[in-house]
Amino acid sequence: MVSFWRPAAAGVASVLAGVGAGELVSAFLVQNGSPVLVVGALIIDLVPAWLKEGVIALFGTGDKAVLVVSLAIVVLAAGALAGWLELRRPPLGRILIGVGGAVGVFAALTRSGAGLLDAAPSVVTAAVGIIALGILARMLRGTSPTRIAPDGSVTRRRFLAATGTTAAAGALAVIVGQVVATGYRTAAAARAAFHLPKPAVVAPPIPAGASFDIAGLSPIVTPNADFYRIDTALQIPGIDPATWKLRIVGMVENEVELTFAELLKLPLEESTTTLTCVSNEVGGDLISNATWLGYPIRHLLARAKPSADADMVLSKSQDGWTASTPIEALTDERNAILAVGMNGQPLPLEHGYPVRMVVPGLYGYVSATKWVVELNVTRFDKVTSYWTDRGWSQRGPVKLSSRIDVPASGRQVAAGTVAVAGVAWSQHVGVSAVHVRIDSGPWEEATLADAISVDTWRQWKYAWPATTGTHTITVRATDAHGTVQTSKVADVVPNGATGLHSIQVTVA
Repeated sequence: MVSFWRPAAAGVASVLAGVGAGELVSAFLVQNGSPVLVVGALIIDLVPAWLKEGVIALFGTGDKAVLVVSLAIVVLAAGALAGWLELRRPPLGRILIGVGGAVGVFAALTRSGAGLLDAAPSVVTAAVGIIALGILARMLRGTSPTRIAPDGSVTRRRFLAATGTTAAAGALAVIVGQVVATGYRTAAAARAAFHLPKPAVVAPPIPAGASFDIAGLSPIVTPNADFYRIDTALQIPGIDPATWKLRIVGMVENEVELTFAELLKLPLEESTTTLTCVSNEVGGDLISNATWLGYPIRHLLARAKPSADADMVLSKSQDGWTASTPIEALTDERNAILAVGMNGQPLPLEHGYPVRMVVPGLYGYVSATKWVVELNVTRFDKVTSYWTDRGWSQRGPVKLSSRIDVPASGRQVAAGTVAVAGVAWSQHVGVSAVHVRIDSGPWEEATLADAISVDTWRQWKYAWPATTGTHTITVRATDAHGTVQTSKVADVVPNGATGLHSIQVTVA
């Protein structure tokens, strides 16, 4: 009786060979067609919202890496099972690989704008995996005619060599496919050579009093490397700016098409805007602030002349993701822009290079489309978007909220004056006050840093005369309209979390 590990190794090697072949086909024929990644994208689409939120809450911006690693483990485990089944009950192992390929085909063909060619990587993955498993299983049983051994059988050493070679070839093909895939290198090279044009309208300088010098307090402007990233793209689209175009279609008098070169010739404007993810829990870190460079979307829509009946603009990403933005948020005087720059640099690839949307006052799921290629002027009662199809609300205005950054929850501090500090936000409304409460005591007013604009967060600080013991610190904000942040606890679904952020600290 052959032990489990040898047929399992044959199955894993076969699956690696299949996936590697599929990655090569994807790299040279189908952009973003990686079998693993299209299945991963399907999983993102199908899993319930509560599970998505749980993963984001647990892993933050590392959620996609966790998904890819988990999916790879599942694929390899399925390969091991296929090898075991093929040795004992052929052709069940090959059928299992075929089922996996069928899942990949389904995932590829159900993507936005998919054609028959998109199924090719998954078809090749299944075909190569099935053929490889059949050969290795026959070798393991010693029934394949061969000159390796005088009696026509295959020695264990030869089987291991064949299995190892198959696995190594598959792994190498995966690496090569990922290197070549999707034009990422081309996009990266184009970005590296790109120099931002000077803005026609420069953002007002950030006031010196907008930032407190307190260790651990979030910087008033978030460095690009630290800016949160939440999207559905497992593989960052590699877009050559020389071929990028934006189309404005739908309920308009004039369809508009704009190239990247034409966009850069327009009078670009700078503005500082805070972006927030609707998945941000109370006290969470899925919020960041940057100075953006771009062109106001309202001017392009004015050129297109939307119908008076239109109430929504469906923006579409190059990878098929969509967002439904209330048209008034793109046509009023707020700094809703097609952004090409971020904090004085070209947009990072992972943040939408070459062009993304930035819309103050709305959660990203209805506004912040990265790698944007189309604006479809339409109506909420005619078209839905990616997240509204999954139970989220149509309109996503950012909710008034606040967060304690320092001291960290669970931290021990010394008795005496302790700096309590954090940020508060109410995008496109502004924050007028922040109050802090120690345990069940009265609300005490905190000191606000100077505001940059109504579209950015504000830092705050409070000098706490700390006494020994364990204490609970709570914060709440008041917006420019006099609305006080609610203490009512609500989940992030369907339109953003509410509640007050509290921490516990021990005073020694």
